[in-house]
Amino acid sequence: MNVRLFAVACIASAVLAACATQPKPLQGEFNPITPRDAATQESTGAVVRWGGRIVQVEPKENRTCFEMISTRLTASGRPYWAEDDTGGRFIACRDGFYDPAIFEKNREVSFTGRIDGYENRRIGGYDYRFPHVAADVVYLWPIRERVNVVTRPAPWPWWGWW
Repeated sequence: MNVRLFAVACIASAVLAACATQPKPLQGEFNPITPRDAATQESTGAVVRWGGRIVQVEPKENRTCFEMISTRLTASGRPYWAEDDTGGRFIACRDGFYDPAIFEKNREVSFTGRIDGYENRRIGGYDYRFPHVAADVVYLWPIRERVNVVTRPAPWPWWGWW
């Protein structure tokens, strides 16, 4: 009886975990190409899910464009950020106004959409070929708060943490 109960609990946990892995707007099947790969080869038309950190936001007349530094995504679709872990740069544009005061530099954003072309821009003195994504979804992630955990030793050496 206990084995069956344990098995049911494990299956229920796995089903719930599978449902909660990605926000609904970021779910689907996408091409595994990275922005760096897309910049070096012709990938127009590929459906992608990319994310990273904002470099700049450019509101235009009918749409907003985001210049992004790409990173790989976690299982939930959130950009994974570690030093030197970049996958190139890309530009994602979506109809409507996205306020640069909210979508500010270094915020984490994930996009889904289709590569609809390329744009050459200069980064410093370097001419860079940006893949251009027509975004269907712009998903702004909440800011991660850093918490410093301070551990203190036990008050007496013969007492443990138990």
